Amino acid sequence: MPLLLDSLFSSVAASHFIVDVFNASRPVLLTYMGLTETQIALYSAIYVWVSALTQPFFGWMSDRVGPRWLAAGGVLWMTVFFAGAIFIPGTWGLISLIVAALGSSAFHPVGTVQATLQGRHRLQGRETTATSLFFMAGQLGHFMGPVITGLILARMGLPALIILPVVSIPIGISVAYQLRQNHPHPRVKGDDGKVRLQAGWGFILLLAVVATFQSWSQANMINFLPKYLKDLGLNAQTYGNMAGLFMGGSALGNVIGGYLGDRFTKRKVAAAALMLAAVPIYLMSRIGWSPWLYVLVPLGGAFTGSVHSIMVVLAQRIVSGGMALASGLILGFIFSSGVLGMLLTGPLAEQYGFPAVLVMTAGLVLVAAPLAWMLRENPNLSPVRGV
Repeated sequence: MPLLLDSLFSSVAASHFIVDVFNASRPVLLTYMGLTETQIALYSAIYVWVSALTQPFFGWMSDRVGPRWLAAGGVLWMTVFFAGAIFIPGTWGLISLIVAALGSSAFHPVGTVQATLQGRHRLQGRETTATSLFFMAGQLGHFMGPVITGLILARMGLPALIILPVVSIPIGISVAYQLRQNHPHPRVKGDDGKVRLQAGWGFILLLAVVATFQSWSQANMINFLPKYLKDLGLNAQTYGNMAGLFMGGSALGNVIGGYLGDRFTKRKVAAAALMLAAVPIYLMSRIGWSPWLYVLVPLGGAFTGSVHSIMVVLAQRIVSGGMALASGLILGFIFSSGVLGMLLTGPLAEQYGFPAVLVMTAGLVLVAAPLAWMLRENPNLSPVRGV
């Protein structure tokens, strides 16, 4: 595929990979530190909120001053403060980890827009496919992050995690070079930069609910599956591998969902994926620890992850005022809404156990499926193209 050979797209995708390696290492790192489910939920919530709620601001800034230093600076910012989380003990190390989330916030809106634009220019308008490939790079980071982190922690201990910041430095420098022209993101003719909604409130509310339930279901799996497996007596390498398998499945599903979303009706693809996701998630709640988890966990990730790019592209089309701003708004909403649910999930997991949480998660995707089917796009909403 010519897009994968494009130096700009590849550099942005590699940056997304390393940013989400950092993000995905968080649940395994917090579990290794001995935190409870409620503490994991609290620190993860703060981390994600710091990232999510600032994304619209960074997107707005990128639309006006260009993407270069927000993209490269985001990678390098995470490099510095993740290293601080490794070497600073106690509460201050956790604070450094939370501050690192601002780097993720700065990068994501910028990287999403660059991927969308490259899809329009190099894939004859197949923006959902391009966006899904970009998110696949991030989800591969989510896959590799727990696996690498669990392996390093199990065999070499916490200080050896400095390997990750060292690897990220040349990636940050590379994306700074690729975006050296630093052109602000294009707008349509007549766009004065003001935020306007280009869809009815019914469509927006449905999209928000579907995005919330999809994000909540993934947050439950990503943040609590390692703790559940640790409580069953498994070591850091094993629960890191399992968390990685969930995100590996999500990465594959994201690409398939993006491809199908360009070929068929997006709402139908999303509804079918969410309906199918309930099956492996519910089966996980019934079997405890079993080798079948090596099949069910990535399947659950694939079906829930396949909806992500579709939600982002639909949101980009209904918010005017700048592509990065629109991307920041939807990504910020998806991440923060999932965290709100996760704060409820943490105490529930402690009181009733993670199998009960899995049953609840299967219910979330079952409710989201028919709502996704109702997401009828306005035919007048077309991709925003630069002039």
